Amino acid sequence: MGRQERVVRELVDAHGRTYADEAGIRLKDTPQPLYRLLVLSHLLSARIRGSIALATARALHEAGLRDPRRMAEADWQERVDALGRGGYRRYDERTATQLGDAAELLNERWGGDLRRLRREADGKVSELRHLLQEFPGIGPAGADIFLREAQSVWPEAAPYLDAKALQGAERLKLPKDPDRLAELAGRTDPAVLAAALVRAAVDKKVVEDTLRRAD
Repeated sequence: MGRQERVVRELVDAHGRTYADEAGIRLKDTPQPLYRLLVLSHLLSARIRGSIALATARALHEAGLRDPRRMAEADWQERVDALGRGGYRRYDERTATQLGDAAELLNERWGGDLRRLRREADGKVSELRHLLQEFPGIGPAGADIFLREAQSVWPEAAPYLDAKALQGAERLKLPKDPDRLAELAGRTDPAVLAAALVRAAVDKKVVEDTLRRAD
């Protein structure tokens, strides 16, 4: 096994937990987990600590706001309060409005089911990324987060390693080519690889730990 393969193996073994898993989302190609991932992607894309976004995603779920119908039917204050319980206070009022508007759009345009959005994209990853950005609060970063995580159940997107994941690869002195990284990772779920690389991009301790283990 070459050094780059060892680096990828050590990275994935120690830090290969998807953000969906950390938020308590059992990701499947079914409406509710996909919707919860969309909300998580929205929360993670803001300039706020990842731990707060994850806690807020759990708080929304515990408040019953776990599908687009319930999110749309909840009043604005109910959404603000749930966001506040997760610690998402800096953006809570704007985000409460965006979550309501996004849920209404999902219900009206795609019947509350993101699999219909997937079918509309017809296998084109660029179209998936474009359609995701139709949702209020989901910009390029949010779309990237969603596709990084969703590629385990939407394999047409794989390997989806965006600029943030490739930044992690660069810090680990790995190739910045998604196909080559997927090859080095072998049978690793590409969503797990992507999450591990992102953790390397945002936390230098992950880089130091991984390189030390690989030596």
